[in-house]
This record gives sequence, C-alpha cells and structure tokens, in this order.
Amino acid sequence: MKTFEFSTELLPGLPEELGLECLSRLPYTAYRLASRVCHRWRELLQSLDFYYHRKRLGYTQKLVCLLLVFNSGIQNGPKNPGVSVSSSYGIAVFDSVSQSWDRLAPVPRYLNGLPLFCQLASCEGKLVVMGGWDPVMYDPVTDVFIYDFVTQQWRQGKDMPSKRSFFAIGACGGRVFVAGGHDENKNASRTAWVYDLRTDEWAELGELSQERDECEGVVIGEEEFWVVSGYRTESQGQFDGSADVYGFKSEQWRRVEGVWEPGRCPRSCVGIGEDGKLLNWAEINPGVRVRACGGRVLVTGSEYGCGALGFYTVETKEGQNSKMENIS
Repeated sequence: MKTFEFSTELLPGLPEELGLECLSRLPYTAYRLASRVCHRWRELLQSLDFYYHRKRLGYTQKLVCLLLVFNSGIQNGPKNPGVSVSSSYGIAVFDSVSQSWDRLAPVPRYLNGLPLFCQLASCEGKLVVMGGWDPVMYDPVTDVFIYDFVTQQWRQGKDMPSKRSFFAIGACGGRVFVAGGHDENKNASRTAWVYDLRTDEWAELGELSQERDECEGVVIGEEEFWVVSGYRTESQGQFDGSADVYGFKSEQWRRVEGVWEPGRCPRSCVGIGEDGKLLNWAEINPGVRVRACGGRVLVTGSEYGCGALGFYTVETKEGQNSKMENIS
C-alpha cells in the first residue's frame, strides 16, 4: 500500500498539523463536497492512511447499516393476513450520534432492490455487499459491491468464487471472510474464502470441520473469525452447538464445542460479551437482531413474523444492560 505523506499545506495560512486536525474532524457526510475543493483534499480524504489517522484519534463515525424491506412482501400480522405486495430491499443507515436514519442509493445493477438475503460487512470505512438471490429470477448470484462513504458511490468488486447463500461473513484488516452456507442446489458447504478489499482478489482458506448451512460469522478481538453453528445437508434445521474458528495469525482452523445452544438458529443474533465470549442477543426478546454501534448496541425485533420492526439502543455499563429505548 502506498503511504500517504501528510506534508502539504492543507489550509492556506495554517500549519499543516492544524490543517490536518481540522479536516480530521469533518463528518463523513461532508466528504463528497470537500473532495471537490482541490486535488490535495481529495487525495487525503480518500486515502487509507487518513482513515486510520482519524480512527486512532477517535474521529471516525460509527454507523449501523441494515438490510430492510422498504415495501413489505407478505403481511402475516393479525390485521393483514396473507396480503401480498411487491418487495424492495435496500440499506438503511442509522447514525447513533444524531439519532437519524438515511437510505443508501441503490446499487447500479439492482436499481429496484438489492439481491434477497445478501450479506453485509463493514471494512475500512466501506460497506461490502455480497451474494444473495436475484430479486427477479430468485437465482443465487456471486455479485460483490462496495459502498464508499467518502465518495458516496458504489463500485463493483470481483465476483465471489462460487454461488452460495446463508453463509457466515466477517471483516478485519481490509479483508472479508466468508464460510459455509449452501450452493444453488441447497447443498451445505464447508468451504471458506477471503476477499482482499485492497487488491480486489479472492483466496481460498482451509475447509471447516463440517458443513455449516445458515451459520453466523463474527470477528472477535481482531484476532479470530468465528463460524458459529449451522447444519449439514442431511440434517436441515438441526443447528449444531459447535463453531469453527480461523486464527488470523496462525491461518488455521480449529473446532470449538459447546458454544451455542443446539437447535437454535444463530442468524443475526450472535454477539460478543464484555468477557470476549459469545452470547445470544435473542435471549433479550424473541425475534431480536443485533448490530454493534459504537459504545452502544442496536437491536431490532418484531412481535410476529414479518411484523413491523422496533429499534432499540442498549446502553451497557460495567457489562450490565442498563436501558433499552425505542428509537423509531
């Protein structure tokens, strides 16, 4: 990676250290406009060195990105049983500082809605969208899209090596890890791959200890990628209590037993506790889903399947949940 030199006069009349300090405090929403000021600003704002500089100083902004149905498909609630309407999936962004919601522009290839069941991962200030089903044909796709919050634009990455759905995903250090899931014939997979965001290349990792369909991925301590639970092809729906763990330093897989409740689906409810161990956020309330959001945790849930979602922030202090407030 090319090292960016912070040695230019960023703001006329000010020392370069003070100019860098001023630009470091800009909110991400101002980056697209600020990039048009001059070539030097654009080069600085779009550099990885500047991103990590802001991160070290605590100026990066924590956002939550959720894949949501903006036009509901089938309403199974008591008021609208079995009413079918067209569905459109998009990404909603929650800013925990301003307590506001926004919606990302659609991916150019899918203007009428993202692929169904696609997976999201955050990586070096960017949002990565992978896989899922074509929203019209319902066929699995290998598409990879990256949203840059600086330019506020999408670009297409190199396709996934194979079609897979309901796989585990996690990101760390400029790389996105995927494992498990199932292929276009609904055969559970034990393969794993890593995508390098900087080189736009894929590399195969060693195989998991077993097939893991509908597993969940989580990165712990920037040291390990956990692939939690899932089930084999011949035992659909019988979720396993084990996990496969990939060490970033050892570059090896190891199997861990007894980390999840057998029979319980782990999708979207695996979290990390204060002790660095796995926890199940669904135990807070049935239907809860969780995403990290700075010093808070954002959880969502509904009273019944396909019902309206409620959004809450959970404040934690010394490892204890202290308050849950509805924010929408």
